[in-house]
Amino acid sequence: MATILTAVVLALIGLVLGGGGIQLAVLGGSWYYVIVGLAFLITALLLFRRNSIALWLYAAIVIGTLCWAVWEAGFDWWDLGPRGGVIVLLALWLLIPWARRGLSGPDGRAPLILAVLASLAVAGYSMTADPRDIAGELNADKVTPTADLGGNVPEGEWHFYGRTPYGQRFSPLNQITVDNVASLQPAWTYRTGDVKGPDDIGETTYQVTPLKIGDALFICTPHNFAIAIDAASGKEKWRFDPKIKLDPNRQHQTCRGVSYYADGKIAAGQPCAARVYLPTSDARLIALDAANGQVCASFAEGGTLNLLANMPYPKSGYYYSTSAPLIVGGKIIVGGAVNDNYSTQEPSGVIRAFDVDSGALLWNWDSGNPDQTTPLPTGQTYTNNSPNMWSTPSADEKLGLLYVPLGNQTPDQLGAGRSANVEKFSSSITALDLNSGQVRWVRQTVHHDLWDMDVPAQPTLVDITTSSGVVPALVGPTKQGDLYVLNRRSGEPIIPVKEVPAPGGAIEGDHTSPTQPESDLSFNPKPLTGADMWGITMFDQLACRIELRGLRYEGRYTPPSVQGSLIYPGNFGVFNWGGVAVDPVRQVMFGMPTYLAFKSQLVPRDQVPPPDEGRGSEQGLNRNEGAPYAVVMGPFLSPLGIPCQAPPWGYVAGADLRTGKIAYKHRNGTVRDMTPLPLPFKVGVPGIGGPMITAGGVAFLGAAVDDYLRAYDLTTGRQLWKARLPAGGQSTPMTYTVGDGRQFLVIVAGGHGSVGTKPGDYVMAYTLPK
Repeated sequence: MATILTAVVLALIGLVLGGGGIQLAVLGGSWYYVIVGLAFLITALLLFRRNSIALWLYAAIVIGTLCWAVWEAGFDWWDLGPRGGVIVLLALWLLIPWARRGLSGPDGRAPLILAVLASLAVAGYSMTADPRDIAGELNADKVTPTADLGGNVPEGEWHFYGRTPYGQRFSPLNQITVDNVASLQPAWTYRTGDVKGPDDIGETTYQVTPLKIGDALFICTPHNFAIAIDAASGKEKWRFDPKIKLDPNRQHQTCRGVSYYADGKIAAGQPCAARVYLPTSDARLIALDAANGQVCASFAEGGTLNLLANMPYPKSGYYYSTSAPLIVGGKIIVGGAVNDNYSTQEPSGVIRAFDVDSGALLWNWDSGNPDQTTPLPTGQTYTNNSPNMWSTPSADEKLGLLYVPLGNQTPDQLGAGRSANVEKFSSSITALDLNSGQVRWVRQTVHHDLWDMDVPAQPTLVDITTSSGVVPALVGPTKQGDLYVLNRRSGEPIIPVKEVPAPGGAIEGDHTSPTQPESDLSFNPKPLTGADMWGITMFDQLACRIELRGLRYEGRYTPPSVQGSLIYPGNFGVFNWGGVAVDPVRQVMFGMPTYLAFKSQLVPRDQVPPPDEGRGSEQGLNRNEGAPYAVVMGPFLSPLGIPCQAPPWGYVAGADLRTGKIAYKHRNGTVRDMTPLPLPFKVGVPGIGGPMITAGGVAFLGAAVDDYLRAYDLTTGRQLWKARLPAGGQSTPMTYTVGDGRQFLVIVAGGHGSVGTKPGDYVMAYTLPK
């Protein structure tokens, strides 16, 4: 009976593999599945006839699959396992006596045993090898011992989102080192009480980087509470509730940071001598007294600035500030997020500079109308749907320049009818005059962006030593994986940038750029092939191969299509808002490149279903009201809901900014929190968040979807320490010292709605033992 049941199982597998294999072969894919499906069917027939030749044939299946798998994937266990796992398990089953009872003919046990042993040997070897790993070391020399860190921030403090206006995410503190970081222990835990509720939108996330000034930390929460915490004890000092209302139109419910300003014109200790500025998700900017959280009524209108002033289509939930404004030169620079792909009638992406004391508008720069930077009069509006800055800018006050990371015009995937100004500024790093808002230079990172490849992160400013001397530089990470290293005076490349051919064939009425820029310092992945498809088993891997062949895909910058296009890297980004961290002394960078493919399918307007009560999201159907097409977007997943592409999906990496060479690239993170069982397999998982570097030679990073905060040797990328977080750590850690001289490490752990990590409301602090 067991033999017959085994034959039935093999026959069913053969039918699935053979049928799927024929479909794949017709699409131009691998013929392996047709061949192995047929072999399974013949094996099943032989078993049904009680012929022991079945074992010989199955041994051939095992050996043939092993050879094919190694040829396709090399000695990578995570690639080999799905290809051969089911087949080897069935081979072991066939070696059980009662599974082959009653077979007659030549004894096939020996060849089957040898085939299994060969498979196990290859599996064992592949578990010790990682062909995708890049091992190496970064330069450890102090290239510039007295590097410019930007601003006058005391060593033990963190005054800006990126610590200084340069956005380096580098601390000169060196108490925590490569040698002692493993001794870090919890110092305190603070809970904000602001947690994701049942009526919140999906992407309710906790991404804040705290500021540290004096003895206090300043944070905001997803629902825009502003809170001051004692930096040494973690005790709450004050909190402010802006009383925002929930709005299902918002795509994001988050706050990445507040801004701080000490007013030298007001005596210390007087009301509002130091202020915290809170951006809210209902488009306000509120000035608070840093000492007690009271509203500073002298700012704007009773302490509150209305960011919807002069805004076209000021619909509730369509415009809000998710990132910390930058305060520099007496100005507070504010950008904003607009809902992607909702409509052709959305608010503007205007960037505005307000007087930090009064809230008066000093200048406005609208990428759709870039020459008119004087404040708009009452009754006039900015350009709707113009490219926006949803992240945080950086600034060099000595050069008088503001560096703006710009997004794309929404609808992101439809480029017909874009103005010349939009074509110039979309998806670029643009330098503005700090005092007037006038354009000084622009460096576009994607031409005619049809893929939502915003410049997502704050540009990092660092001085780089070249053969021509020290050059004031800018490092701009992008979603497509390129890092632009530019002269920040002029925008000209320090590390070369070239134009490379790009796929054509946009929808009727649109076009593509024949070439796209590419930096020589790039984490851009290789194009995907059928061999890169993955699954838990060979069945879902086959399904992914079939779907890949059914999508339009010609490599990076494949245009969106009605057929459905594969977008890789996807708009989740190789780098996202967390950016990279730069050591200005060693002139090296540390980051977390992430690789996830997405699908993008245009839907003709007459096929778009009526609006429903669905909440705002960047995944699923994006309606693009007023445009000829809607778009369905989402990650490229298998029928089991896991990425169709093989891991690693996430790395840690280091590169030398003087040479543009990548020194190392290692898998980062485990599947512990991606699976029902807490499996500690280091696959290399996705993440979103930012890194931080200290002068102790240690890089810190949460971000990965397995809820850990980790420390790495900056020189080698080797993991040195990790701490389990009570919720997702999709934020950027920071560091500071307290009164007794101890160095603290702090990260917020609150989870991320889009990537599905555990929500929470934690602020976690760590320090070395006394």
